Formats: sequence, C-alpha cells, structure tokens
Amino acid sequence: MDEPKKPSGPQGAQDPLIHSLDARSLRGLAHPLRMRLLNELRHEGPATASQLASKLGESSGATSYHLRQLAAHGFVEDAPERGKGRERWWKSVHGGVSFDGGLLEDQDPEVRGAADLFLHEVANHHTRELATWLGTRHEWSEEWNRSSDMSDWTLDLTPGQALELIGEMHELVGRYRASALGDGAAPGAERVRVHTHVIPTRTDRTDPTDPTNPSD
Repeated sequence: MDEPKKPSGPQGAQDPLIHSLDARSLRGLAHPLRMRLLNELRHEGPATASQLASKLGESSGATSYHLRQLAAHGFVEDAPERGKGRERWWKSVHGGVSFDGGLLEDQDPEVRGAADLFLHEVANHHTRELATWLGTRHEWSEEWNRSSDMSDWTLDLTPGQALELIGEMHELVGRYRASALGDGAAPGAERVRVHTHVIPTRTDRTDPTDPTNPSD
C-alpha cells in the first residue's frame, strides 16, 4: 500500500504524487473497504463499481457508496475517457498518501480513532499481500522467486537513529521509483511492492547501570 508514514525532518519533503492526510481526509479514508477500493484503483487502474464489487466480494451498492465518499474527500474521481453510456468509471487522484504520526495525538478522539484504524488496515493489507505472494509464488519464474525478499533484523537504536534509518530507506526506494518514472519501465519489469517496518519491541533485558535494578 502506498501509504508511507511521513517522518519529521528533511524526509518530509512533499512528492506531488503523494497526498498528505489531514484530519478531515483521514476520516474520509479510514474505512477498510474504502482503503481496499483505493488500493485497487491505484494498482490496477480505472474500474467501475461493479467490477470492483466482483473483485472484492462486495455488493455494487456498497462499492458505489464508498467510491462516492472517496470522491467527496478528493481521493478518486471520474474517468470519463473509460465511460460507455451510463457506465461510470473511477480512477485514483494520487499515487499514494502520507500519514503524519501527529494524527494519533489529535485532540479529537474521532481523529485518533481514525488514525488507529488506518494504521491497522495498512498492516492488514501488508499481511494480505505477503499471503498472496506465498500462495502464488509457484506461478512466477525462478528468477522472480530468487529476486523476492522477506527479511528482518533486530537492531539497538535510539529514536534519532531509527528516524535516520527510515529516512535513508525511503530515500533509497525513492531513487528507484524516480528512475522508473523518468525512463519508463525496463523490459521485463513487473510491479514490485516494498514494505518497510521499523518498530520498537520490549525486551527482558535490564540495564546494569540503572541504580533501580536489584543487584545479585
């Protein structure tokens, strides 16, 4: 899902393809079906409510309603070049959205709830994408199977170092993205999804220099 968490500092520079979520637009997007609809339009291109309903296992009434809500908040718009007769086609307005962690601390509890739902749905989407890859990898070439990656590392970092790491990872991915946009997709290129997670975890370790720790 193209919803990077926007770090503070120099990495927060705005990409014209990315829409920065504010409190109002977050409330309009933070719904599981709306986020799935938006992802389908971004990744697969314009579609009708009926097509999206069939793909996602929803009713066309539900997809039509949530597409209109997405349109009201500026995430999707009509694709008249695809329309035939009364058939209404929709397309994504932006290439992705940027989430500011400050929304989790908003004074409005509705905004905080929407922010929490949004992040959980992003995590769910990442899980679905990984499960899809594992379930279909036999359909891909040996070369692509060798070129996939599911790695994780454990590091001891300060918050500042973690933020620096996030910024450098985003910068690296951004270079590949800019190259593809500028020169066009290379022969043999496929759509690739890159997930990054930097999260602190609790440990049972104690600090021997902490005077509050009991000594043996």
